[in-house]
Amino acid sequence: MKRAILAALMVVVQNGVAYSASRTQARSMVITRQGIVATSHTLASQAGAQVLARGGSAVDAAIEGVGDPLERIARAIRAYLAFYDGHPELVELLIQERAEFRDRKKPTYFEHCDASVGPWRDLLRALIAEGRVRKMPVERITDVASDLLYGTMFTNFFAGRRKTYEAQAQDMLDIVLNGILSDRERARRAASGKKP
Repeated sequence: MKRAILAALMVVVQNGVAYSASRTQARSMVITRQGIVATSHTLASQAGAQVLARGGSAVDAAIEGVGDPLERIARAIRAYLAFYDGHPELVELLIQERAEFRDRKKPTYFEHCDASVGPWRDLLRALIAEGRVRKMPVERITDVASDLLYGTMFTNFFAGRRKTYEAQAQDMLDIVLNGILSDRERARRAASGKKP
């Protein structure tokens, strides 16, 4: 517990964040533009919110002024991987938050994702309407992409990054956007009635 509190304090002291600690609730709550974090310890709430706000700001900066929706997605993926690659202490903080506050129904990271996924789903709906992305539930797309990014962040943290975050982003984009099947194999599977 002391390690998590010290890590939280380090992040809060370095970056600061506004919070609300009402005496009428059992948990402290931090409200940011990216979402709400509530834990049983004020510093942990502040730190969790700060991690997510900093990551969200990095992604927002990377996509600002980019018109093409697919390029926005590509830049967001690169920015996400770059952010956590450059801040492994924040990945550790997410791990500590989960370890110390197991009573929470959903970790801060996933609460943040739920609170901030709306614009991405709108963007994907527009791409589907334009015929640039095949028709499927946008929740399916965002769930798979989020799981892929989240898993990559933690794999890089635990096992060490084997290639640059840029190369990882390019591999993800290639496989997600282009798939692994050749045109001939997709046609063969479609003709035989097989689903991917």
